[in-house]
Amino acid sequence: MDMWLPFLSEFGFPVVVTLYLLHRIESKLDTVNHSILKLPENIHQLLYVRSIEHKKNG
Repeated sequence: MDMWLPFLSEFGFPVVVTLYLLHRIESKLDTVNHSILKLPENIHQLLYVRSIEHKKNG
């Protein structure tokens, strides 16, 4: 246990800050991940709507 104390005192603050920032950004990363997963579906819908508009105009 004595050998861990210097590591904790030396690296404790950066670890705590990193964990705090990761906790704060987690929901934003979930939103980005969800958006990326829905991207193919959204592109497909966009192409479908454009093809319908093209048929109406052409």
